[in-house]
Amino acid sequence: FCLNRYRNMGNLLKVLTCTDLEQEPNFFLDFENAQPTDAEREVWEKVDLVLKDARGILDELQAYKGAGQEIREAIQNPNDEELQKAAWAAVVPLVGKLKKFYQFSQRLEAALHSLLGALTSETYFNPTQNLEREQALAKQFAEVLHFTLRFDELKMTNPAIQNDFSYYRRTLSRMRINNTPTEVENEVNNELANRISLFYADATPMLKTLSDGTTKFVSENKNLPIENTTDSLSTMASVCKVMLETPEYRSRFTSEETVSFCLRVMVGVIILYDYVHPVGAFSKSSKIDMKGCIKVLRDQPPNSVEGLLNALRYTTKHLNDESTNKTIKSMLQQQ
Repeated sequence: FCLNRYRNMGNLLKVLTCTDLEQEPNFFLDFENAQPTDAEREVWEKVDLVLKDARGILDELQAYKGAGQEIREAIQNPNDEELQKAAWAAVVPLVGKLKKFYQFSQRLEAALHSLLGALTSETYFNPTQNLEREQALAKQFAEVLHFTLRFDELKMTNPAIQNDFSYYRRTLSRMRINNTPTEVENEVNNELANRISLFYADATPMLKTLSDGTTKFVSENKNLPIENTTDSLSTMASVCKVMLETPEYRSRFTSEETVSFCLRVMVGVIILYDYVHPVGAFSKSSKIDMKGCIKVLRDQPPNSVEGLLNALRYTTKHLNDESTNKTIKSMLQQQ
């Protein structure tokens, strides 16, 4: 038989339960207080520098109002030079922000690679042990996912972003044809503008960055079985689900915000798994209990999870595959 015991490792609180490998991982991942061990510290400090800037990025994106009025007036009055200048003056600093967001996505991808390198290593017996023993890095991985979904939610509800950048590119092209001098071109040259444009053209640009980054990590580490990566993702999803549906674990959260955080991370890791795993998260061979995860979402106040349900409906890769369980499709389609 198996004995449950509580172990306190500094600020790491967890419950270790002896389980069969086929059963779900059953431990408390301390999203609120996990602190890095000496073994984690090097990667943790590198990723922490990126995460410290993430809050500011979200604040700037949330406050992004766009230059819609100035652009409309300039387009409606093409011969009014003052209105053209006013629109350009309004758009240029906004493009600087959009460039900053794009460049942050590249830093985020680099941080993801560092975390995946640590969490998928074969230091421990399996992904569950990796997450249990490297809780500070698991927490950072969760924070990367949380940021990603929040960024994409804000981007999807702000059409001004693409409108502003399109106007900027059209105007810059016209200036080039007319040989009008502009210092801004040095800041966002044509090649960079193409990359930024592609980034914002995606409905969920940060998620695409993470998905592509994870796929790239797998392809660059051919000596590492793909299962090390996909099993780490499915284990994280399972840990979030178990913590949310187990009163003993959920009661340890000191804030309702941690519940929201846990839900968002669960959905983010499902979507990432669906992109990276060859047959995705919804197939019978998936190691994620999709019915259980959807049930956990359905058990929350409806207004608080509709965005997350929509993320599963519209931003996953394999949901509409023929192999997807009809019950899962039905559970997601319910309003």
